[in-house]
Amino acid sequence: MRPQTHPSRHSHLPAAAMLWLLGGSALLLTTLVPVRTDLLGWTPAFWLVGAPLAVLLVLEPSLPRQLLALCRPRRHTSHRAVWH
Repeated sequence: MRPQTHPSRHSHLPAAAMLWLLGGSALLLTTLVPVRTDLLGWTPAFWLVGAPLAVLLVLEPSLPRQLLALCRPRRHTSHRAVWH
């Protein structure tokens, strides 16, 4: 049997992961944290971008499809016949 989770708690997790992803991306883009180091390798990039992205995809599997739908141009269809 699966334990019950509070719905409001679940709604905060994707927002927290998105904030984590945006903050980590900002840190990497501003070069405050290097993407790769000799000591840690690719660990900073993984923990600042890869991990929150994985969390988002696990919590909201339909998110990539929703984002693609927002980016695609919508075709406007006319509901009336056009006569020339």
